[in-house]
Amino acid sequence: MKNYFFITGTGKGIGKALAEILLKERQNYVYGLSRVNEIESTNFQFVKIDLSDNSAVENYTFPVLEDVQRITLINNAGVIGDIKPIGKKNNASIIETITINTITPVVLMNSFIATYQEQNIEKLILNISSGAGRHPIHSWADYCASKSAIDMLSLVVQEEQQYKENPIQIFSVAPGIIDTAMQKEIRAAEEKDFPLKQQFVDMKNTRALVSPQETALLLLKIINNKADYQDIILDVREI
Repeated sequence: MKNYFFITGTGKGIGKALAEILLKERQNYVYGLSRVNEIESTNFQFVKIDLSDNSAVENYTFPVLEDVQRITLINNAGVIGDIKPIGKKNNASIIETITINTITPVVLMNSFIATYQEQNIEKLILNISSGAGRHPIHSWADYCASKSAIDMLSLVVQEEQQYKENPIQIFSVAPGIIDTAMQKEIRAAEEKDFPLKQQFVDMKNTRALVSPQETALLLLKIINNKADYQDIILDVREI
């Protein structure tokens, strides 16, 4: 019996770290949905897809699976977008940010649920949200709004699943402040557009950032012990 995982954004950061940890167990099979890939494993299938392309995401089909014990969808991919106040942002960047952070996870959840809802097996959707979706941050309006939407999406879908014969568990998890490429973008922002820049520079200099591998292990704890968590909205710093 196999555990199947569909993870977006396995090209780098948390997604890559999580896939690599999962692949250490022979019973795990991972589908990595991303534009790029560095993972090589007989239990890994790279699905080359641009998650900002609505048509590509709409037409993605979840496969028929055999010998299944558990199926998990992890909506991990995300972008910060233009780090500027509203009124100074690039419109194309706003559209891309909300597409990748919100529209793509909604569509993938819709397709995942339509495909696997009736299967009487363990099923889980783990959405990677952000503390920024729960607290306003200067110059991150589209990012904050798109991550806040993921929290509400998760709450509504979990409410719907309570009425299903073979329900799917949903979590929306804020992963904390992680040492990823997104943090580099934040530290590269213009201070005139982003007054909080120095705080993020200081976090890097004082080694306050958590590694993707550490975060992936905490996410795996939720995945493997989902019955221990009663709340839908979670934060890894409280795990």
